Amino acid sequence: MIIGITREELKAKLDRGEDVVLVEALPPMYYEEAHLPGAINIPHDRVGELAPELLPDKSAEVVVYCSNRACQNSPQAARRLEALGYNVYDYEDGKQDWIEGGLPVESGAVQVVD
Repeated sequence: MIIGITREELKAKLDRGEDVVLVEALPPMYYEEAHLPGAINIPHDRVGELAPELLPDKSAEVVVYCSNRACQNSPQAARRLEALGYNVYDYEDGKQDWIEGGLPVESGAVQVVD
């Protein structure tokens, strides 16, 4: 079962130093523009291809997000990750909510996976 997570819950996990893997489920150009600190980019339509290499530890807590609640990329990515055996949370309010909360984002290129 995919569990929803709020900005406050996610920030608390990060502040406590919990081992959480943040996954942005948007295309690379949006990730490069701005992403949550430390997030990796796995576009929702490449989960099956990229998750085994980028998320080798299936016991890790994975939090997926996209732009906002209207965006369906993170729910799709979350369902696919769950089907692959990952422990998944969906931050449905996404990047827009994070930024509106005054929290920091990073920008920069995606690491290329060959």
